[in-house]
Amino acid sequence: MLSGKNTGWSLANIAVNRFGYGAIANDLQHATLDPVIWVKQQLQPVTFDDGLPHSSFMIAEHERYREYRKLLQEDSTNASSKAMFNKEQARKTVRQLSLASLKRAIKSPHSVSWRLLDFFSNHFSVSATGRLMTGLAPTLEREAIASNLLGTFEDMLLAVEQHPAMIIYLNNEQSVGPNSKISKKRQSKGLNENLAREILELHTLGVNGGYQQTDVIELAKGISGWSIDKSTNDDSAGFRFRKNAHEPGTRTLLGKRYSQTGIAQGQMMLSALANHPQTIAHICRKIACHFVSETPDDKLLVSMHNAWKATNGSIKAVMHSMFESEYAWLISPQKFKTPREFIISTYRSLGTELVKDNILLSGIRMLGQQPFKAGTPAGYSDKIDDWLGANALVSRIDWIYRLTGTLKNVNAENLMNNTLGLIPNHPTYLSVIRAESRHQALALLFLSPEFLRR
Repeated sequence: MLSGKNTGWSLANIAVNRFGYGAIANDLQHATLDPVIWVKQQLQPVTFDDGLPHSSFMIAEHERYREYRKLLQEDSTNASSKAMFNKEQARKTVRQLSLASLKRAIKSPHSVSWRLLDFFSNHFSVSATGRLMTGLAPTLEREAIASNLLGTFEDMLLAVEQHPAMIIYLNNEQSVGPNSKISKKRQSKGLNENLAREILELHTLGVNGGYQQTDVIELAKGISGWSIDKSTNDDSAGFRFRKNAHEPGTRTLLGKRYSQTGIAQGQMMLSALANHPQTIAHICRKIACHFVSETPDDKLLVSMHNAWKATNGSIKAVMHSMFESEYAWLISPQKFKTPREFIISTYRSLGTELVKDNILLSGIRMLGQQPFKAGTPAGYSDKIDDWLGANALVSRIDWIYRLTGTLKNVNAENLMNNTLGLIPNHPTYLSVIRAESRHQALALLFLSPEFLRR
């Protein structure tokens, strides 16, 4: 394997900064012993046990709010004691859930897993728009993605597409097959193609995956009836298959027939999509582009494809194949950190006790990557051209000067050694230790090319 000594980038630095969110404590020293083993051991389950609201609670509370509004119109006196789920409470919830995820990524000794969680959360992007989605959007990554992070892509795909946040975001809760029982009995809003289209275009095959409009319609029919129980009961609110809304009959997707009935039809269609050659190519390339380079080597992609096929889409196996490939350990920085990556890695280098909620959230908002606000199912870009503009750099400078101006008893040289491990005659090393003040030294460190890139 290649060494990065001539560029100031050691293999330990690559392991910690390219694949993870940057060093805390003695990460660089531990990674030095065997970078590949270290980064593979970083893949640990991600769990949330913070007692924050579940999606079923968010749906039930939203329905209780709707009932409250109805009662308020009828009788304001009797309605006063009912539950009130207003937009401000929804904003508070999304703030709590967003902070919890960010702070766990900052504090975790296994930041590679948190980077992988963020990757798939962005891949299956939902936006906090409207009262219900504002509270519901952050629950998708906690309930459908984290629990399947080291399992198969097929299991994750099914969990995501049946999660209330995805179903509501892409309007599938009222999708009714044109020949279903509901459609025949009464007027309905008809078939909705939004979720089916994004499954094909973004979640599986990719925009150039070879599907046609007829495939979108067939998949939409296959998942018609995948809906939500909007109950006021926390225990029953959530995903619900409405049999009478499902389009009867055999479906044909990408030339393959699906004769299953009910919910099984859509599940089998998703299962086939999850392991389709175009999906394997699309997801493996996207993972490699995120973790390694915007132009990953074909040999790296082949090894990832082979791992997928050999394990029926084990995400952990695909990640291991990437870590084991020499083409993932390029000796120079390949990626420019997104705002989320930049802020998380900055705080990890400083120490978790210095995290202030307001500065953390205001920073990620100011830098343009507010959680669950991508505004599109495609999510946020992680390409350099989308984050390297002049205004974006000014925003990073402003945030860093605001943050470092509050720090006391922080030694920039020690941080640099623990975070980047640069050789003493490296230009950035020299500029930091020769700075006129602690404030300036910290700013030079965090705004250096070596810290801004990975």
